[in-house]
Amino acid sequence: MPTPKNDPAPPASEAKNPIQVIDRMMKLLEVLAQHADPVPLKQLALETGLHPSTAHRILGAMTQSGFVERSDAGVYRLGIRLLELGSLVKSRISLRETAMPLMLRLHAATGESVNLGIRDGDEIVYVERTSSGRSSVRVVHIVGARAPLHTTATGKLFLVEDGLERIRDYARRTGLPASTAASITSLPALEKELDRVRRHGVAFDLDEVEPGVRCIGAGIRDDSGALIAGLSLSTPSERFNPDWAPLVRETADEISRALGHAPPHAG
Repeated sequence: MPTPKNDPAPPASEAKNPIQVIDRMMKLLEVLAQHADPVPLKQLALETGLHPSTAHRILGAMTQSGFVERSDAGVYRLGIRLLELGSLVKSRISLRETAMPLMLRLHAATGESVNLGIRDGDEIVYVERTSSGRSSVRVVHIVGARAPLHTTATGKLFLVEDGLERIRDYARRTGLPASTAASITSLPALEKELDRVRRHGVAFDLDEVEPGVRCIGAGIRDDSGALIAGLSLSTPSERFNPDWAPLVRETADEISRALGHAPPHAG
């Protein structure tokens, strides 16, 4: 929508400073959030103190990205992208708050580090961790750390969820790079490994991300049944105990139930 002819040009002080633009975007979003009904441009400009042409330009950019919607009548309201992002933030906050007490319980039972990881594209990102304090062995599972799907216990859980065709796409796309000499680097070996994960409901990382560090992972599901995270227990290789696998899986299942997941009954 062009700037009305009787509106003067925006003052020269309205330079395209990125921080200033973000501040104005936030003002526009806040005003839109205060109104239950769509708001005309003139009213938005008045309530934010912005020049109409400035408000129109910023609203146009936010409309393209889905943060704002503009109707044929030229009025604006908050866009669906905000709902999507809000749901994502809510699910992650809920996940971490729900998981941490049970992670601490698993940590107390084993004395080892417990990690919470989520998928981001072709990598796992660790969003929470309890530290064992028992070893000087450096582990990659620190908050914010990333590792490839095919080398991590949690990543293998997500690859199983993808199905065969998408697993092959992942292998072609990434080339299955090695992090250590123990990393899986061929599609046949990866498919064999993922078949074991599928059958047992737990996944292992045996020195595949970092030499001397092993992990056991189990999946966490939300109320819709979607796999949203992985719980993993990481230990120095000399303390690795595969008998902890059922405890890791039971803890992950308990977190899933707390998030509203109801597993289907057998039979």
